[in-house]
Order: sequence, then C-alpha cells, then structure tokens
Amino acid sequence: MVRQYLPPPPGGGAAPPRPAGGAFAGARGPTSLGHGGYGQYAALRRRGPRRTTGGTVAGALGSLAAMFVIAILGIAVLGQGDRQATGDNGRSGGEASRSAATANKLYNTGALTPAGCRAPQIAAGDDVSMRRFMEVLTGCLDVSWQRQFAKGDLRFTPPDRVFWSEPGRSPCGSYPQPGAAAFYCPANNAMYVGLAHVVETAGDEPVSNYAVYARVISHEYSHHVQEEAGILAYGHELLEQRDVASRTDASRRIELQAQCFAGVFLGAERSTLPMTARQYLAMITDVLGRGDDEQPPDERDHGSSRHYAGWVEKGFRNRVLSACNTWTAPASTVS
Repeated sequence: MVRQYLPPPPGGGAAPPRPAGGAFAGARGPTSLGHGGYGQYAALRRRGPRRTTGGTVAGALGSLAAMFVIAILGIAVLGQGDRQATGDNGRSGGEASRSAATANKLYNTGALTPAGCRAPQIAAGDDVSMRRFMEVLTGCLDVSWQRQFAKGDLRFTPPDRVFWSEPGRSPCGSYPQPGAAAFYCPANNAMYVGLAHVVETAGDEPVSNYAVYARVISHEYSHHVQEEAGILAYGHELLEQRDVASRTDASRRIELQAQCFAGVFLGAERSTLPMTARQYLAMITDVLGRGDDEQPPDERDHGSSRHYAGWVEKGFRNRVLSACNTWTAPASTVS
C-alpha cells in the first residue's frame, strides 16, 4: 500500500508553482512538509468487485466481509429510502500536546450539523462534472466544519484544493504517486485529488456510485480537520519515534480517525446527498478492499479491512465526533 500519512521533515520553503489543471480555493503560505502527505488514496489491493451491466455492486467479498457489510447496513441504513477570542485548538507554545489528540475540544461539540449537501451528477469520463462534484462537496464540508469548530470556539480556515488533470508537484512531492490519487498536504494546507486518477485507483468504480468518491474527498478533508484541531501536531511527534510498531500504530490512529470523521459528515448528509442503501453498500465494499491486512508489520499504517470500514461506519452511525477518538481506543480496535 502506498503510504498515506507522512510526517513533515524539518525545514520549510516556498511552495512550487501551482500546476496546470489545478484549482486552488484561496491562498495561504506553506508551513513545512516534504515528500508524501496525509491520506494518500491508495489503489485497491484486491480485485475490484464484480458489477452487473447496470453498474451496481455484485461483490467479490469473502463470506466474513459480506456478513460485515450486511451487519453494517442493518444498523446504519435501516428504514432509509433508496434514493479563540477563539481557542488554541490544542496547541501549546508551538509544541504538540497529547491532550490535543486524546481530549480535543472538538470531541465535545456534539453532532455535526447537516449542511443540506446535494451531490451533482458525475458523468463517466468527464473531468468537468467530476470537478463540479468535488467543488460542491468540499463547499459543503467547508460549511459543516466551520460550524462545528465554532461550536467549540475554535479557529478554522478551510483547506485549499487542487483538483488536477495533469501531473504536477506540491510541497509534499510530485503527483500522481504510484497507485495514489488523493492526498492532503499540510505544507500549504491543501488537498490534492486527480479528477480521472481517482476513478482509476478505485478500480474504475462506476461514477454512479458517487458515495465511493464522496468518502475519498471527505477523508482527505478530515486530515485538514485534524490539522486545524491540533491533532496532527501530536501525530507528527509519534511518527518520529524510532520504534516501528509505535509509528505504525500512530499512523493507523490518524488514518482511522479521518475515516470516522468522513463517516460523521456523510451520516449527517445522508438524507440530502443522498446516502441510500445502494450508495452505502458501494462505499463499504470499496473501503473493505483497502485494508492493509496482508502487508508486513512495518507497512501496516492504515488498518485492517475490518477496521478501515468499521471506523467510517462508526462515524456514519453515531454522527458525533466523540465517537471518533481513536487516540484513546484500545489497540485491538485500531490494528
């Protein structure tokens, strides 16, 4: 699996020129980060699910995975139709605080307030419609998270975004990276997503299953939420430890929390997006294929298939940020 979360190296510097085909929403100077970035969207490691001619997921899941999906659907979509003067955000004197991750003020802000997001249709092979989808969705994420941070008297500035159609370079390295189509770069507080590449790395998932792509966008945006809340600063420190097991544990807690935050947003928008049973199943099937179960221990930095799907489901079902505190969760739930 392509590593999806890398800590910033020492040093800063100006951001490289913006690439052709990209689009920034705003402009802020870079902080510091080198190659990599947060939450790179890794390609499916399993064969893509079989689909009917109508494009719905028929599934290529094992019996355990299938039972897991069914159990989730029974809980999460039962009854659905088919269709500081702000706070310091957990930072203290420029150094990371453990409590910023384990007891962040954001966890006490309650349920995410729906933004009434309605996803525009994506046309197959059409970068323009995919860009529009991403712009609308990230606009909804802006509204939702600005409101949530305000509840906790916390600062929040939306991320910049680059929705690219041509290869380019960010302060976190060049893109696309092998098998990766999306990442968050704290060096310039920007999320990067390839308009066509995001479909390719999803095993050419039909764009009618828009929830698969909404989850990707929401996950990358969630890394920015972690950054703004001061959580990633603590994560950086843990990722600098010499012990490999400690580093991979920290990486999994970061990535699985981003999964949960994405689930909270999608759960809040379930009635308008909409997140129908079909969309939910497509999303869960996709994330079940992205676990790192088969990787060697020193590369298990994202979580097993069960946990990678389980944390997004937990957020979707609970819709409160306190459900997403991976930093105090038992190791057995973030393996």
